[in-house]
Amino acid sequence: LWTDEDSWTEIDASSGNWATIGNQQKAPDAALVEKIVNSVDAVLMRECLKEGIKPESKNAPKSISEAQRKYFGIENGKRSYVDPNQPENINDNVLLVATGKKGYGVNPSYSIIDLGEGQSPEFFPNTFLALNRGNKNKIQFVQGKFGMGGTGVLRFGSPEHNLQLIISRRNPEIKNEIVSEQWGVTVMRRKPPKGQMKSSIFTYLAPEGKILSFNSPSLPILPSNDLKMYVKPLKYGTFIKIYEYQIGTGRLRSDITRHLHNRLSLLMPNIALPIKVADVRYKKSPIKTLSGLSVRLDEDKRNNLEVAGGRSFSPVPLTRAINFSIYAFKSGKRETYAGEEGIIFTVHGQTHGYLPKNFFERKAVGMNYL
Repeated sequence: LWTDEDSWTEIDASSGNWATIGNQQKAPDAALVEKIVNSVDAVLMRECLKEGIKPESKNAPKSISEAQRKYFGIENGKRSYVDPNQPENINDNVLLVATGKKGYGVNPSYSIIDLGEGQSPEFFPNTFLALNRGNKNKIQFVQGKFGMGGTGVLRFGSPEHNLQLIISRRNPEIKNEIVSEQWGVTVMRRKPPKGQMKSSIFTYLAPEGKILSFNSPSLPILPSNDLKMYVKPLKYGTFIKIYEYQIGTGRLRSDITRHLHNRLSLLMPNIALPIKVADVRYKKSPIKTLSGLSVRLDEDKRNNLEVAGGRSFSPVPLTRAINFSIYAFKSGKRETYAGEEGIIFTVHGQTHGYLPKNFFERKAVGMNYL
């Protein structure tokens, strides 16, 4: 199948898909965030669909915070305020796991796993393998909005082929649907330009134009508590593996429960659900929960912050208030949370831009002591 050109289909049925896929996020960590956000959205969608409610209908939650409160007992959009009566496995819905070899210059592979709605094989081309479909535009309680299927990570995958594996099964508890309960599986890869081709093309495996599928009540692909991969069963949802991901500097390549955990917290300050983070390359490393920067700051403020607070204002000519939070760190504590960022700008709980910390040194600001 690897060498059979007829078994591979262009993503989004477009020979020019590199223009879209290769020109999304400039940074690999920001691209990885899109994958994680898609998994969180899938879990929120699962709960809505299990109620027999169409996510785009008027009966669905009107905001992310409403969905958090209704389905998981999370108040004020923060995991710090979880209803104690909620099940403890709220942390087990989405996982980020690092595998592969460790060492200087070695890129880890990342598996993003969710117990979300999942997709049946026949819907792969319209979800995971589609571009610009706007599948979530009318859904008010999800964080992802751009309809790119999380394809921004592809350019940062394994250098030779940019490989990505997708395995998914529709949650059988979702009723009123005529869809397959089989698992679907495909591989995405980059086809380099040949002959008169001007750019690469991203393709996916689909022999005879169909996604490979099979029956199984579960798959042993979740990590165990003692950090052995492919042990515990996954009964539904989605497993995505990005091979030899070019994450960047040596620090980010190391144990993901440390530097990458902190970086992702900054890039997802208000992630809707917690993410379990594990690195099977480091057996002594604990499995951590990633809850976003705002939760980390709320939980750690006694040790790391001087003061913490929030304000809102309506600058002219805008009529809508802009909410913001201010955190003043104790000496030497800031570096645990941020690098060059001084002010970060967020939309739907994700960081989309920032001003560097030397912003405070400007004469007009007059806060160079910060």
